[in-house]
Amino acid sequence: MRKLIQHFFSAHKAQPEEHKDVLESKYVKSGLTLQEATEIRQKIQEAFENDKVYKNNAIGLNDLSQHISKDRYKVSQVLNEYLAKNFYSLLNHYRVKEAKDLLISQPFLSVKAVMYEVGFNSKTSFYSAFKKDTGLSPNDFRSMAVYAS
Repeated sequence: MRKLIQHFFSAHKAQPEEHKDVLESKYVKSGLTLQEATEIRQKIQEAFENDKVYKNNAIGLNDLSQHISKDRYKVSQVLNEYLAKNFYSLLNHYRVKEAKDLLISQPFLSVKAVMYEVGFNSKTSFYSAFKKDTGLSPNDFRSMAVYAS
């Protein structure tokens, strides 16, 4: 039994390195330079923080790439390698961040209105992303924030 447990843990330790190898081999021919990656990362950040592209409920990776005028594959590579997120986890991160702000600053808005305002189409995906980020439902988050203040 002990050997089985040791084997299990040693196999899990190797995974991040194996994952890194897969990423490196996936992008081996991309030709992305560090300078270009830095520029793309900055443009992605501006698109989310200044332009609030996440509010578009139909946005996809292609739309983001067009918005920042960069190749889709390089944008994807920057997201995966430099931000350690895929497009949808980054999208949900910004949407949930704004939803938390709105739930606190505008208590008169319904949770459903907040959901649509930040770009979610589905109550299920909103609640799932929100709970993954905060550990709470949007209603519980709002209640705790009101109670804490």
